[in-house]
Amino acid sequence: MSAVALTRGGTPWTPQYVEMIDAKKCIGCGRCYKVCPRDVLTLEDRGDDEVDDDWDDEDAKAMMVVKNPMDCIGCGACGRTCPKECFTFVAN
Repeated sequence: MSAVALTRGGTPWTPQYVEMIDAKKCIGCGRCYKVCPRDVLTLEDRGDDEVDDDWDDEDAKAMMVVKNPMDCIGCGACGRTCPKECFTFVAN
């Protein structure tokens, strides 16, 4: 059973909770981290084996990971701000 909430105006809304982040797409820009109101995400260093030499962006040496998935409120702000569409969501 998935949760259903109401907007302030009374419109039904189904939260979409973060399930995973695609490590191959993530550039470690931190935009998702900055908009998350619940400390669900964290930035981790990629191992030297995971860094692709073709990446020009220095930030690509880090990636965002889901640290506290149970704290996600399903707002979807992280996915909307992600320039690489790395996020996968579930209704619950």
